[in-house]
Amino acid sequence: MYSFLGQMNKSLLQEQGSFDLLKHKSYIMKTLKILFILTVCATNYVLGQTSQNQLSTNNDTMKTYVIERTIPGAGDLTVEQLKGVSQTSCTVLKEMGAKIEWQHSYVTGDKVYCVYKAENKELIEEHAKKSNIPANSISVVATVISPATAEL
Repeated sequence: MYSFLGQMNKSLLQEQGSFDLLKHKSYIMKTLKILFILTVCATNYVLGQTSQNQLSTNNDTMKTYVIERTIPGAGDLTVEQLKGVSQTSCTVLKEMGAKIEWQHSYVTGDKVYCVYKAENKELIEEHAKKSNIPANSISVVATVISPATAEL
């Protein structure tokens, strides 16, 4: 009787062991897949950051410009007011075509600093005039640096 129970327990343990082994293999495969995906994503992110953040110089047809706009009370504008200014700017940009692009802007107390790409300074001046938004200073970006530059 004990030998029959022993054989049964041994058989159950072998089946359980096989199940555990399959379960363990499945877990390992899922983990490896996740690690592979994370590695690919991290590599793509690092390559993208490296190309964007290291020392770079403008040498394309489109140059990068920083525009300083003096707008008293700019930092107090409401979301709706900022939306209206943005819509006006975008409408004029669309009319002007692909030779000028608005990248983004930084709104401070009484000034707005905009980053644009354009073929020349005159296009930015034209945009400012057509959209009735001041462009008090327009500077071409010669070089972009970041914390990654310190590691070169």
